[in-house]
Amino acid sequence: MPLVRHRKVLIIGSRAVGKTSLAHQFVEGKFVECYEPTVESTYNKMVVVGKDEFQLQLVDTAGQDEYTILPHSFIIGIHGYILVYSVTSLRSFQVVKTLHNKLYESRGKMRMPVVLVGNKADLALQSREVKTDEGKKLAESWGAIFLESSAKESQVTQGIFLKIIEEIDRMDNSNSGSTGCCLM
Repeated sequence: MPLVRHRKVLIIGSRAVGKTSLAHQFVEGKFVECYEPTVESTYNKMVVVGKDEFQLQLVDTAGQDEYTILPHSFIIGIHGYILVYSVTSLRSFQVVKTLHNKLYESRGKMRMPVVLVGNKADLALQSREVKTDEGKKLAESWGAIFLESSAKESQVTQGIFLKIIEEIDRMDNSNSGSTGCCLM
């Protein structure tokens, strides 16, 4: 029987970009049309990746802005981050950049497992404010995975959460070889 590993992932981004919708779609397999703005919710789901089982705990945060002070709970005990913006909102894209910088600074400028998600990709092309290439370039500059999704149409939703688990494991494995410590 395989060992169940626990992973805690923070979903963070500006208001109304679809963080809760992505979480609902992944955990419950449905799109929730109307809901109250999230204060903070936690979702749990067992996930199998390859031969490994993971108890995935998703922390769905309230919408953030560039002035938000990040609480310690956004850093301590978090294995990976899903940063979400709406492809129909340039402002949400700018906020995600600021949030990444704050997380990076708070974690002591260490690389962190990140999946950058451009959500609402199902909306009409004329309402798009952030091009796919812009998202790709930003993710590349962070060394992160980039995906565009539609929580409403369940496009790529499962892939987002599988990618963050893979990214966490990849970083764990690359860090386990050297700790950067030297005994004298």
